[in-house]
Amino acid sequence: MSAEQNKALIRRLFKVQEDVSSGKADLDALDKILAPDFVGHYKRLPDQQPDREGYKRVSAELQATSSSVRYLIEDQVAGEDKVVTRFIVQSTHDRGELMGVVPTGREVAGKAILIHRIVEGKIAEEWGLGTIGPRLMRQRLAQELEQERIERERIEQELRVARRIQQASLPKEVPQLEGWQIAPFYQPAREVGGDFYDFHLLSDGRVGLAVGDATGHGIPAALVMSTTSGMLRLAAQSYSSPGEMLQRVNEALVADIPPSTFVTCFYAILDLQSGHLVYANAGHNLPCRRHEHAVAELKARGMPLGLMPKMSYEEKETVLVPGESVLFYTDGLIEAHNPQREMLGVPRLRGLLGESSKGGRDLSATLMEELGRFTGEGWEQEDDITLLTLERSARRS
Repeated sequence: MSAEQNKALIRRLFKVQEDVSSGKADLDALDKILAPDFVGHYKRLPDQQPDREGYKRVSAELQATSSSVRYLIEDQVAGEDKVVTRFIVQSTHDRGELMGVVPTGREVAGKAILIHRIVEGKIAEEWGLGTIGPRLMRQRLAQELEQERIERERIEQELRVARRIQQASLPKEVPQLEGWQIAPFYQPAREVGGDFYDFHLLSDGRVGLAVGDATGHGIPAALVMSTTSGMLRLAAQSYSSPGEMLQRVNEALVADIPPSTFVTCFYAILDLQSGHLVYANAGHNLPCRRHEHAVAELKARGMPLGLMPKMSYEEKETVLVPGESVLFYTDGLIEAHNPQREMLGVPRLRGLLGESSKGGRDLSATLMEELGRFTGEGWEQEDDITLLTLERSARRS
């Protein structure tokens, strides 16, 4: 075949590709152009096989992603059995994902140079170099970065909403009680958890104290925490027993709480005059009772709220004497890890409480300083930390 015939064969190859895209021809038309033993050295897609069937299969995949395929030949040079073609290929990416890039409906254009070897009127080999692949890779990277940006903004917005819900559910003021000091400390993590604490001024010189933690993060946890806190406030107006309050709140939560979600909560009622403390526990961390350097835990049994219906909650009682205090806390404190992935844990916490002579806000500050020494520099807080100290004033001599 002459040089002009060889160039015309390549132009016919491009025309068949256009006709296949528009539905005017099928892929079998390529059998009249490609030799049976065709070898493709240029991969249009990463998994393309080098034979004729591989070429046809990739052509079909490309046609399934784009429409309006057009080949604009800029230059052709032919010599002996080879043809070099420089061209621009244009298409509309509107049908399917292409090399990881979702359809945009936009026109895609790229430049390429192909070298074809022609034997007995058919294309036997193909080599090439094009810009479409790298351009699609850049486009895919841009899409991935945009998706990451959108997801990051969504998470940040969710965290802002959750933070507002959480902060709105916490008490605005700490009650001033003669003969007693109450000192809350709350340090949120970067991810919003479900920590809460609350105070309920009751009749007959009593006050209710609640500390809890809803599982999960973000808006779901904040909503569960807010709901539970509101239920406890309502229950405090109707029931005088901590165990009964937790039981009523549990029944209400079981019906509405999302699956695999629950709330741990410790609730206590304090008689301000006598120091009598009656309490119940719904699966929460055991508060630490401290008198001088002796530390003990306030133990009571009960399942977390929202897990199962018809739960009962054991009630215990004690009397806090002058100079005695109780630390209520959430697991963000004891489950903090050091660089060796060791948790602070309850034994260390009890040791710190036994060594410290401070109370109230000073105790919270001391514990957070010790936590900082334990976790070391660069520590990323994993969960909210809530500390609530209840202390009975020592008698004046």
